[in-house]
Amino acid sequence: MTTISLTSVRSAPGTRLRLTVRGRRVLAAAAAFPAAIALTAAVIGGSSALASGEPGLSAGSFETVIVAGGDSLWSIAQEVAPAADPRDVVAAIERLNALEGSALSAGQELSIPVEYTAAR
Repeated sequence: MTTISLTSVRSAPGTRLRLTVRGRRVLAAAAAFPAAIALTAAVIGGSSALASGEPGLSAGSFETVIVAGGDSLWSIAQEVAPAADPRDVVAAIERLNALEGSALSAGQELSIPVEYTAAR
């Protein structure tokens, strides 16, 4: 059995953390990154009229339709505004409802801009 005397064990000398100029810049950028993301989300998030609750949108500027099974944005656009270009109507519906894609669910409520529902 080997015994170790406590006097022979030395503690490691304390090391001091030194940051280079580049290291300080990286650390500052890493600390500022979450704040920049939050600010960007706040600015971009307020751009959609209905979804963000923008105060300039009146209740009479849109009508609501309920999505039925098998409906698509294209079919809804053709139904609500048969005389208009469906691409324009789809774009307006996506913008008004802050849709990020074209996937719809049965029972989903969609707001339709009043300029397209007036022809009905």
